[in-house]
Amino acid sequence: MKIMYEVAIVGGGPVGLTAALCLARAGVRVLLIEAEAETAKEQRGAAFHPPTLEMLGTLGVTQKILPIGVKVPIWQIRDRAGLIAQFDLGMLHAETAYPFRFHLPQHLLSEALIKELQATSARVLFGSKVTGVTQHADHVDITYSDADGTPQAAQAAWVIGADGAHSVVRKACGIDFEGFSWPERFLVTNIVYPLEELGFSGTAYISDPENWAVVIKLADGHHKDLWRVAMPADPDLPIDEVLAPDAVQRRLTQVLPAGRNYPLVYSNTYRVHQRVAARFRDGRCLLAGDAAHINNPLGGFGLNGGIHDAFSLAEGLAAVLRDAGGSDVPLDRYARQRRYVAVEHVQAQSIRNKRQIEEKDPEQRLSQASELRAIAGDQGRAHRYLMDTSMLTSIRRAAEIA
Repeated sequence: MKIMYEVAIVGGGPVGLTAALCLARAGVRVLLIEAEAETAKEQRGAAFHPPTLEMLGTLGVTQKILPIGVKVPIWQIRDRAGLIAQFDLGMLHAETAYPFRFHLPQHLLSEALIKELQATSARVLFGSKVTGVTQHADHVDITYSDADGTPQAAQAAWVIGADGAHSVVRKACGIDFEGFSWPERFLVTNIVYPLEELGFSGTAYISDPENWAVVIKLADGHHKDLWRVAMPADPDLPIDEVLAPDAVQRRLTQVLPAGRNYPLVYSNTYRVHQRVAARFRDGRCLLAGDAAHINNPLGGFGLNGGIHDAFSLAEGLAAVLRDAGGSDVPLDRYARQRRYVAVEHVQAQSIRNKRQIEEKDPEQRLSQASELRAIAGDQGRAHRYLMDTSMLTSIRRAAEIA
């Protein structure tokens, strides 16, 4: 006999886990299904903005992760010659209890969320791959294969697709994933080196027509002076050539000060896309996180935006499930608010950031540098700039959408 859940969540990354914890804490009967056998440890999202820390704080999770990550109050924009401008998030102390960026590999957040989920009634299935999602008037049928490969089935009143860019839920609903892919690969490396001694703050964006980079300080409990450096890689080269240790070291010395060896502890490549689902809701199925929107990493908006989705959607679903009249207005509001943020804030800012950091025209580059210095030097403009880049503005604008 199929078990009936109030909400089934497909995808057990940080977004799905956050939604599950929010709902379970609200007394909702939750099933979470994740295809991987354990938490994925690939090096993707790692930067958390103030509103994300505020939200996770309501679950008691921020308090658990702060001691194991890195607080970054000051972030920089640089070029190969040195510092262009820097911004102090301490300026936002009146706006948020967390006036800093926080860096932590996302799998460590997932592990903290799983520990919290274990104290709830939520059912969590790892190593189980969803094979079908079929909607009916009053429920959704879900088929999946369990960890042993045995076909299984479940029912839920509502389904959240938090299953990434290749979302089974989104495809089952026939929702277009609109946008484009960037031509280059991104090469992501973790190195061990005291970059702060070379003038780097915990977050630095290095502008260059060819060899731009994103540099952030990390902590993983194993390495001192651990930094992530993400940079473009030639899409026409075979991956094994891109990842050859000597080739990676050459690329590092093209974006960081030359004449040094940067001990490498991790490297990989991935393709980057800018896409948003045509709609975030289809009947009883709703999308969140990478299933709904993906973007380049410049600005650290992707993971944060997905967690913001999870909180907003969990709040809406809990309200719908409590409403004896069955009104689903909160879910339509969720779809409007979060798609607006994805298009007008996350996509717009991340695309603008990438185009600025790789600007090739010398005069335009000088103009951009001058403008950034002017913003940093003006308290009012710097405050507005930090509100936008920290995603506090996007949260407030979304709340204005009825």
